Amino acid sequence: MGAGRRGPSAPRRGGYQDAGPGRRPAANTSWDPLAEWYIGWVGEDGSKHHRLLAIPAVMDALGVRPGESILDIGCGHGVLSGYVSKEGGKYTGVDASPKLIDFARNHHARDGRFMVGDAGDLAAQKDLRPGSFDGAVFLLSIQDMEPMAPVLQSAARMLKLGGRLVLLMTHPAFRVPRQSGWGWDEGRKLQFRRVDRYLTPLPVPLKSYGDRGGVSRSYHRPLQDYVNGLGAVGLAVDRMDEIPTWKTAETGPKANAVNTANKEIPLFVGLRAVKIR
Repeated sequence: MGAGRRGPSAPRRGGYQDAGPGRRPAANTSWDPLAEWYIGWVGEDGSKHHRLLAIPAVMDALGVRPGESILDIGCGHGVLSGYVSKEGGKYTGVDASPKLIDFARNHHARDGRFMVGDAGDLAAQKDLRPGSFDGAVFLLSIQDMEPMAPVLQSAARMLKLGGRLVLLMTHPAFRVPRQSGWGWDEGRKLQFRRVDRYLTPLPVPLKSYGDRGGVSRSYHRPLQDYVNGLGAVGLAVDRMDEIPTWKTAETGPKANAVNTANKEIPLFVGLRAVKIR
């Protein structure tokens, strides 16, 4: 489970330190087989989607204060760590992939600590104490985790009373893998968003990477599953941000319509929930 699974293509940059024999991913949804490809895809410091959209949205909702302990669940190769440490927060990143964690330790160790672990059983990590974190984050990672209920329960257990959990994900109402997309209405000269199905949860294999030995997978769930799932573990949603893309269209006959659609239809959503019990 790594962070930031979706974004624009990026030129290949760097790689990872081999995890070594006998080191297995902590969960069967781990992106360990795709670690080298993923880091090359988004870059060492994250993609433009990370830097221009996802990370600013998360940091704004999280509101890190100096001295606070922040847990990044599904941290991938640690792109959020520098932002938390810059605000004076104490960062801990957890991911199921040993290869992604090795990369994070090699490139972001000054900004926090990193460990291999299963998001569904964080308390199993001896260095993670329940009730010790002021904030926790799923940065574009929650939709790669299944089943969700134990993941949310595990995250809630790590938080102090009054601590907050921030989820940033692709918008499940407008961005359903393989079941949504952009369309063009020639008569009205407008770009619209097509959604073929929404309410039914779907496990969706997105792409096979052949000799890399893995398939990226996303788990679509309707928005109600997230809100109700948070409530079931004692987390009350107190903020929701619907976020459009940062992209603008090139010049051309469709540019105005495309830009309007880009501004009006959110492709990402952020939820913040506070631990009340």
